[in-house]
Amino acid sequence: MKNKEAKIFFSLIITVAILFVIVVIFGDKVNESAVPAAAETTQTTQPPKQEVSVNFISAGDNLIHDGIYKQAAKRAGGTGAYDFSYCYENVAEIVSKADVATINQETVIAKSFDPSGYPTFNSPHEVGDEIVKIGFDVINLANNHMLDKGAKGMRENIEYWDSQTSVTHTGSYKNEEDVNRVEYIESNGMKIGLVGITQYTNGLYLPKDSELRIIYSDNEELIQKKITEAKKECDIVLVNVHWGIEYQTSPNDDQRALAKKMSDWGADVIIGHHPHVLEPIEFIERDDGSRTLVVYSLGNFISQQNKPSRVIGGMVQYTVTKDKTSGRVTVSNVKFVPTITHYVQGVDDVKIYLLSQYTDALAAKQRNRLGSQKFSLDYINSFLSDVIDSQFYDTGIQKASEENTTKEVSTAKETTTVKETTTAKKSQTSTTKKAAETTTEKAAESTSKAPEESTTAKKAA
Repeated sequence: MKNKEAKIFFSLIITVAILFVIVVIFGDKVNESAVPAAAETTQTTQPPKQEVSVNFISAGDNLIHDGIYKQAAKRAGGTGAYDFSYCYENVAEIVSKADVATINQETVIAKSFDPSGYPTFNSPHEVGDEIVKIGFDVINLANNHMLDKGAKGMRENIEYWDSQTSVTHTGSYKNEEDVNRVEYIESNGMKIGLVGITQYTNGLYLPKDSELRIIYSDNEELIQKKITEAKKECDIVLVNVHWGIEYQTSPNDDQRALAKKMSDWGADVIIGHHPHVLEPIEFIERDDGSRTLVVYSLGNFISQQNKPSRVIGGMVQYTVTKDKTSGRVTVSNVKFVPTITHYVQGVDDVKIYLLSQYTDALAAKQRNRLGSQKFSLDYINSFLSDVIDSQFYDTGIQKASEENTTKEVSTAKETTTVKETTTAKKSQTSTTKKAAETTTEKAAESTSKAPEESTTAKKAA
């Protein structure tokens, strides 16, 4: 009996062991097959990414007066070369960080001609090399100075920019085939269509037998064709347009009318140039609820013009997003970044500053040159507030510039003893003088015209 019970006991143990082994072996296989199934289910519930976005920055007129290239020649050591790095070193970082950076190259680069300034500009190739080096990707060539050296200069300008294989240029065309092709640049999987237009060429025109082509702003049939064809082949369309009236801070009716038409034709972003001063930024609403970003003028990026409003320029940052499924384009994160062109000596220290880098001490140094004793951070910020809508103007930049001034004042207080008696004696004279200066400056701002730019002539119909 005991032997029988022992056999039964051992049989049970063996059975349990076998069952345990079966569970372990087959249970692992079940789990292994279940994990991929779960993962596969998770993957199928997550659709592939349908949106692509590109971060842009756009700058205004790169207007190279003779003092700027003479300065560059001095910095290169008088070797016959030119070094423009000093001019742009303060803005190089912000430009390089953008996915796509655009600029209006106001002056031609034509190798057969000596460098020259106003009224018919020609720039050394090193200025082009420098703006490529700091990160500009799209170079607009459509502007009122594009024929300053005639058809030959225009052709050589195109050849120079063709040689810069890391960038794309727009607005200056070799022939009929070139002007009718879809221009574009690609970034982050987005195909960006480009169009370059000018209202003026300063009364200069191409010879009738020239193959070269320019898109004038009154050729609306061609502009519409360029935009609609680009819209078909590209994800978005970016237009550079040289238009408006010099030194006016408000767009005229012609600018607004053309902007509305280009928006309706499919332009997603319109960047304006030419007035040499800032003009407003706004959105144009389309009937389908989408919007076009319009920057009527970004003013001078760099120049040697000589009035306060003409040294205050800026860049605009913005993000363009395309939903590949719906086709909808959204322009967002629009931020205006103010810049100041600063120089005192003329051919020694011409340089661009971000407003966040600028100070009242620097502003004071160029007051005499600008003919305005009121030029200061307060003046600059007041001017910006009058022109640029607060939704686009980064008040953090204003605060940063004010902090720079606060530091200067603190330093001055630590090193200088204010003589109250002297201040009291001078106060009455100072008040009278300031009143006279203010009246004179207002008259000068409204009536004067800088010698650097000629009166432009609109293309005859």
